Amino acid sequence: MKTAVVAIGGNALLRSGEKPTQENQMRNVATTAKGLADLIERGYDIVLTHGNGPQVGDILLRNEIAKSEIPPMGMDVCDAESQGQIGYMLQQALTSEFLARKLEKVAVALITQVIVDENDPAFKNPTKPIGKYFSAQEARHLEKEKGWVMVHDKKRGGWRRVVPSPNPIGIVEYKPVRRLVFGGERQAEVVIACGGGGIPVVRRGDRYHGVEAVVDKDLAASMLAVSIKERLFVMVTDVDHVFLDFGTINQRPFMSSTKNEIKRLYSEGQFPPGTMGPKILAAIRFLEGGGEEVIICSLQNLVQAVEAGAGTHIYGDAIRA
Repeated sequence: MKTAVVAIGGNALLRSGEKPTQENQMRNVATTAKGLADLIERGYDIVLTHGNGPQVGDILLRNEIAKSEIPPMGMDVCDAESQGQIGYMLQQALTSEFLARKLEKVAVALITQVIVDENDPAFKNPTKPIGKYFSAQEARHLEKEKGWVMVHDKKRGGWRRVVPSPNPIGIVEYKPVRRLVFGGERQAEVVIACGGGGIPVVRRGDRYHGVEAVVDKDLAASMLAVSIKERLFVMVTDVDHVFLDFGTINQRPFMSSTKNEIKRLYSEGQFPPGTMGPKILAAIRFLEGGGEEVIICSLQNLVQAVEAGAGTHIYGDAIRA
């Protein structure tokens, strides 16, 4: 069997500057589904994960606007809402694409909980941007009126709300995910799991409890891949490959590496938190957890990256020819 965990970024649903309408998101998801179906048509069974930053931010904002009339839900429930929303969009687009190609496949979205540590320091230091961009004046108003923590995004010139992003330490539903993706020859299911980084929960005794946070989707996807004992982890982003010295006159493509080399480069600060950092950290954790290969590539190059060496490849041991 050829299998992989594939994590897609936020641009799979919304392009930069687009309004978060249902029509825009469904159109973008249809394009994403074509790229993913190209890989699946080549014989790959995948577990698909996705981000939820804009969507969960919009859900939380609706909560705030309507709270005088409707009791607001906690952030964990909002994470679940976004997981269902995006899961439905991907599920419909993928299954429609399979139908058009006469592939005996069906996409299945699984509501997934991700375990975090209740004492994670991230709860006291919000860093995960969610929702829409605001002007400086709007950001100051929201900080004062709602108590939100706002940060400035220099790249896009706006302000966004940030929330806690604790480290994922386990996946509650990893066993059914593994059973679905490794179902055997001619299996039908294409699994969508850990959407938006999963729903963050903590374990207290013999009960799970949702918490106010959003988990990084690449770190959650890495944890999921380790949990189901997957060997290949692919992160699809808006660039064709990783760069070294990104944004400087010395910027250059970085096409292949090993776990030890990428750990050294990461510790030297080559991959800042606001750019490629979380993806490289997710790659390191996957390889340290027993994974064999990580690929970072664009959607357009997905098949070429998996089968013909495009994109950036990071291996657990020696670089392969």
